[in-house]
Amino acid sequence: MPYPTPSGDFSSGHTLLVRRNIRSGQRVYYPGNVVVMGDVNPGGEVVAGGHVIVMGALKGMVHAGAEGDESAVVIAFDLQPTQLRIAGYIARPPDKGDKPLKKPEIARVQDGVVVIERYQPGGEKRYLEPGNLIKEEDRNG
Repeated sequence: MPYPTPSGDFSSGHTLLVRRNIRSGQRVYYPGNVVVMGDVNPGGEVVAGGHVIVMGALKGMVHAGAEGDESAVVIAFDLQPTQLRIAGYIARPPDKGDKPLKKPEIARVQDGVVVIERYQPGGEKRYLEPGNLIKEEDRNG
């Protein structure tokens, strides 16, 4: 069941939350980000102008950054898409083989190719500069 396309500017990061599985023949399109709390089964499609996060198995077709955003990513607990697209890049799934362990993975465009790697939350560390730390301490008094 496709969702209606809302009007407005979605560059600010609006997100559609889908709380069900996407079955074969069903298509979800949204100009912002899409989070699926369930599986995307073979024959199901998710097309998003921004990021796509699947909190389950992704075995259907996914297109993140459909409006040309090469910085968009696809994250899934079990990433096995029939086709994965990010902006204008298309990746085919690897040849059939045993996946050792089902762990979350992230797909993104890097140096002109789609790369898929294990998703490790907290990989980006942010540190406060000493000047900002002092200001924060002064505020907390």
